[in-house]
Amino acid sequence: MSRKRRMFDIDVPDMDGIPVGKAPDHVVPGRRGPMASAISENAESLRERQAAEDSIRAENDRLATEYVELKRAGMIVDRVPLDDIVTDRLVRDRKAGPDEDLAELKDSIRDIGLSNPVRLERRADGKFELVQGMRRLLAYRALREETGAALFDAIPAGIGAQEAQAQVSYRRMVDENLIRKDISFAEMAILARRYAEDPANDCPEVSEAVAVLYKSASYTKRSYIRAFAELVTRLDKVLQFPEQIPRNLGVDLKRRMDGDDGLVARIATAMRAEPGRDGAREVEILRGFLTASDGTLPAGKTDAAKPVKARQAKTTFQVPVDTGVAKCSASAGRLEMRHDVDFSSVDRRSLERAVAAFFAALEADAGSDSSE
Repeated sequence: MSRKRRMFDIDVPDMDGIPVGKAPDHVVPGRRGPMASAISENAESLRERQAAEDSIRAENDRLATEYVELKRAGMIVDRVPLDDIVTDRLVRDRKAGPDEDLAELKDSIRDIGLSNPVRLERRADGKFELVQGMRRLLAYRALREETGAALFDAIPAGIGAQEAQAQVSYRRMVDENLIRKDISFAEMAILARRYAEDPANDCPEVSEAVAVLYKSASYTKRSYIRAFAELVTRLDKVLQFPEQIPRNLGVDLKRRMDGDDGLVARIATAMRAEPGRDGAREVEILRGFLTASDGTLPAGKTDAAKPVKARQAKTTFQVPVDTGVAKCSASAGRLEMRHDVDFSSVDRRSLERAVAAFFAALEADAGSDSSE
C-alpha cells in the first residue's frame, strides 16, 4: 500500500520587500546561566588585579630608579666600616697633630649620634675615599678605641662615585670647609700650596691653585688666602703654629715683608731663640715686628709723625672642670672666661665668693713665690 504525499502551498514573500539591516523593535535578552555569570565575574576580577599589579610594578620601578640615582649622588646614607675608609687621594687642610676640640665632638656623638654624615667616594678596589668629614672620622675612630662598642665600628656616610678629576673632589672638600668658622687662612693657604706642588693637578702656581680650590669664596677672601700662602712660604721652616695667626696680622706681615727684605731673617732669628714657645707666644712675637716699627711703611714711605700703638700681650688657656672645659683669655687688666653656663642665672653672692676666692688664690701664689 503506497503512501500519498501531501503537498502544502507556502507563500514566500518577495525578498525585495524585506528591510535589510533593520534591528527589531524589541529584543528579549538571553538569560545567562550561573556558570556564565561566575566566569564573567572572575574574568573581571582578574583584569582588575592585573591592572593593580601593573601599577604597583611601575611604581616600584620608578622608586628603584630614583633610589639608584640618589645613591649614586651620595644622598643615601649607609653605614660604612671604619677600616674600609682611606684618606690617600686628597691633601687635608687641617694641620696634623692633636685637636683640642675633638673631645667636644666625641661627647656630642656619644650623646646624640652623628648629626651630619661624612661623604665618601667609592674606589675600584672596594675601599672608600674620604672627601668630607675628617674630624668626624677621627672622632669615630677615637670612640671605637676608647669604648670598644660595636656602634662605632661603622660611620654614617653618603657614598658617591669617585670623580675622574681630583679637582672636583678638592672642591667638595673645600666648599664645606669655607663655611666653617674655625678654619684658618693659614690652613687654607697650606692646602693651596700642597695642591700646587702635586704634579698630578697640573697647577704649578699657588695663585692659580687658590682660584681653583676657592672658586666659591669672594675675591677679597681669595686675596687673603694668597697673602697667607706667601707668608707661610717665606716662613716655612720657622712657624710652628701658623693656624693661630689672625687674618689682619698675617696680611700686614706679608705687606711689611714686601717692603723689608730683612724682615724674614729677623723673624726667623726671634723664633729660633724660643724653640719651646706655644701658639700664643708665637703670635705675640709676630705682632712685635709690626708694633716695634722703625717708621718704614710697606710701600717704602716713612711716617715718623704717626707712631705705632703697641698691642697688649694676651694669654689664652683652657681649664678642665666638672662640667666641661672653660676657655680663658688673660691680658693686662682683663680676664675673660667662656663656659657653657648661664652666669646671669647664678646667684650674685655665689659669683662674688667665686671671684674673691680667685683673687685670694692669686695673692697666695704671689706670696709663696716671693717667699721662695
